[in-house]
Amino acid sequence: MPSPYNIEIQEHCTTCTLRKGTFCALSEGALATLDHIKYTSVYPKGSVLFVEGEQPRGVFVLCSGRAKLTMSSSEGKRLITKIAEAGEILGVAASMLGKPYEVTAETVEPSQVNFVRREDFLRMLASHSEACMNAAQQLSVEHQAAQRGIRSLGLTQSTTEKLARLILEWTEAGEETAKGVRVKVLLTHEEIGQMIGSTRETVTRLLSDFRRRKYIDIKGSSVFVTNPRALEAAVSI
Repeated sequence: MPSPYNIEIQEHCTTCTLRKGTFCALSEGALATLDHIKYTSVYPKGSVLFVEGEQPRGVFVLCSGRAKLTMSSSEGKRLITKIAEAGEILGVAASMLGKPYEVTAETVEPSQVNFVRREDFLRMLASHSEACMNAAQQLSVEHQAAQRGIRSLGLTQSTTEKLARLILEWTEAGEETAKGVRVKVLLTHEEIGQMIGSTRETVTRLLSDFRRRKYIDIKGSSVFVTNPRALEAAVSI
């Protein structure tokens, strides 16, 4: 049924038409268990699911929408570590280890989220080996992404390279069009800066420069990568 945020709510995991991602690729029996233990909610943009340093209450299955994962310094500087996509499960490591969440999760668009309490989640992993394997696979993907992020932030020489690399990563899930690969970007320039360890002003300047050089074109929230080879040439590692 339609929600106040125009989201088609999927009430049952066993009949979900949105099912995607590694974790939700489960047998009917495991999906029935997930159906029994999850709590479904719909959140508007800007909703905080959990906070860095908070004790783990459980995991959050992102059924639709997207969420940004951030960490902050004591001085208030923020770094966006990832934009989580529909189909991902958030808070897995903290829930499995029983240690505080390492990041803050906040929706960047209206989203349906299924919450599973930590105790129920651990019991599900113990009773369904496929769910345990899927959770392990997602943790492995997150580990590889973290290594790439460390490499980009720590070894990339310039902000130009970091931004070019980020845009190229976005194109992996983009849409091929006559104008180039279309990427929907719902982040502000400040948030993009938080992803590459830079400032809003620098991101605005570099995007304008990329556009002037015809590497990209921008129409509203859509970025069209018109010259990916030029962006690749800007990335040295």
